[in-house]
Amino acid sequence: MRLDTIYLLFYVDDIIITGNYLAFITKFTVEFNSEFASKDLGPFSYFFGLEALPTTNGLFISQLKYTLDIFIQALLLDSKLVPTPIVISQHLFVDGSLFSNPTLYRSLIGVLQYLTITRLDIAHAVNSISQFLHAPTDDKFIVVKSILCYVKGIIHFGLTFRLSVTPGALVAYSNADWISCPDTRRSTSGYSIYLGDNLISLSAKKQPTTSCSNCANCESEYRTLVHIVTELIWLTHLVCDLYLLIPQPLVLLCDNKSAIFLNSNPISHKRAKHV
Repeated sequence: MRLDTIYLLFYVDDIIITGNYLAFITKFTVEFNSEFASKDLGPFSYFFGLEALPTTNGLFISQLKYTLDIFIQALLLDSKLVPTPIVISQHLFVDGSLFSNPTLYRSLIGVLQYLTITRLDIAHAVNSISQFLHAPTDDKFIVVKSILCYVKGIIHFGLTFRLSVTPGALVAYSNADWISCPDTRRSTSGYSIYLGDNLISLSAKKQPTTSCSNCANCESEYRTLVHIVTELIWLTHLVCDLYLLIPQPLVLLCDNKSAIFLNSNPISHKRAKHV
């Protein structure tokens, strides 16, 4: 038996109505407009900086106009392009000459954080420079401009969501470095979670504690796995609330053998019992 569903997304006075029951959506919209002073803007195309473009088999979500507004704000419309958002081997320190306009720095960090909704490739770089909001320096602002110059070269990129008969499996990809922050000696966790072929969750975040063991980066990778499992459990409940059936078990992928072995045999090892 087919289950007809309708979903409403409210954000202050903006509403998105969607579902697989078109007749009821039309009836609800008419009655809602008769009861409240509202305006029907038609098919979903723009919502809080997110632009939606229908494709042959789904929807393409981008932030083109939002990104252009960032360049206007930062006066970087004529800037040169760079191939990467941040130098991989570059470590950012707290020390340095204070930036003359910290308000501009914090404002650009805020808009870049919102841009990571559709841009997984800059999530780690934005997380790195977001740790210096309290006292931004000149060299950190150079990194901010480097991220913007990178985004300018691929401004039309976004996320494609494809329709499918079944939603597919929940698959998570995890990774972590070891003591990447030279000041706090803490590691950074990163993950992306897909429902079938569609990206539905991503994160790049500094871990709250310091990993003591340097045994093949095991501890920081294991902490990342624990964090991803909690996110997967929450997403599983969310998918069930949306009446979607996941035909396959959850898949969590990790490239660290020590963390995999520790997860498979979670006994009190001498080097890992503090975890």
